[in-house]
Amino acid sequence: MGERDCSGEEIRKRLPDDDTLYELSSLFKMFGDPTRAKILSCLRLRDMYVGELAEALNMTDSAVSHQLRVLRGAKLVKGMKEGKEVKYSLDDDHVVKIMECGLTHVNEGK
Repeated sequence: MGERDCSGEEIRKRLPDDDTLYELSSLFKMFGDPTRAKILSCLRLRDMYVGELAEALNMTDSAVSHQLRVLRGAKLVKGMKEGKEVKYSLDDDHVVKIMECGLTHVNEGK
């Protein structure tokens, strides 16, 4: 019997639990904000300080810092203290892959 032949009950058994699906939904919400997507896109190119991100995106340091706090909370970015400043980067290769898959998908047919 192929996967397409699964009954509704069998499919329900294979679904991730509700908590996992909630976390997945919350993760994708992080990518749903254009400002956060821009910050992630910048950090995909290279690690950056708040001021560099603010300049690149024509935003205030405060606005960038706020979004970085949200992204840190979602474990999408991390910061490394360098002297008095913090240099931000994407948290891990999973974030890079999510960005690459998303960009590939939205650019199909362009």
